[in-house]
Amino acid sequence: MKKVRLKKKYRIVLESTFMLICLVVFIYAIIHIINWKKDVDNNHKVKDEIEEHIIIDEKNDVFDIDFKALKEINSDAIAYIKVNGTNIDYVVVKGKDNSYYLTHNFNREYNIAGWIFADYHNKLDDTDKNIVIYGHNTKDGSMFETLINVLDKNWQEDSRNQVVTLVTENGKYKYQVFSTYSIKHEDYYINTLFYNDYDFLEFLNTIRSRSNYDYNIDLKSDDKILTLSSCIGEGQKRVVLHAKLIDITE
Repeated sequence: MKKVRLKKKYRIVLESTFMLICLVVFIYAIIHIINWKKDVDNNHKVKDEIEEHIIIDEKNDVFDIDFKALKEINSDAIAYIKVNGTNIDYVVVKGKDNSYYLTHNFNREYNIAGWIFADYHNKLDDTDKNIVIYGHNTKDGSMFETLINVLDKNWQEDSRNQVVTLVTENGKYKYQVFSTYSIKHEDYYINTLFYNDYDFLEFLNTIRSRSNYDYNIDLKSDDKILTLSSCIGEGQKRVVLHAKLIDITE
């Protein structure tokens, strides 16, 4: 009888402990979701506020970005990006590393939804061979969540989606999409340093061969490209877009 009572007591302790752990995990998850929603909503407000410095007339291909005003808010403002067929329509910042803007927004406020940012290795002074831009998958359609659209055949077959616009203080740049795919987390495709033309051309051919759609675009060693990247799934994979520079308007 004593053994039975001990086993019963032990089982009750285990069940109580398990329920307590589940409750703590549940409360933590709820708090995380609430904070995430709060930060995402805050970023929507920030985006609305800075849009007064952005005038876009897509019909006439006019992108008037007041970088002076934007830099008064955040000196890290370096570009503006627009990807057709997605909700990507953001001012881009660049920090001193690739970590800060994972957890800070355009106003430099701590924010777990982060902001859209360029790789800190990039200069955006027309010398970059591969400009890399990152953004979180926020699950609400903001930041780079809709970058996953580029994996859809309907998106890929619409020629209007195949040109990405990037505006910097130096001018307006048009990029032609040549590769879209998903891949496990790696560093190869975000490489920004190439030792020679052969090295770069090999890189271009590799990332083009990964595409799940044939855009039928020729690539040369003197090309300059744009790379967009975001997490998908549980963060173990990335959705990637590569596009080559085809036009500059100063």
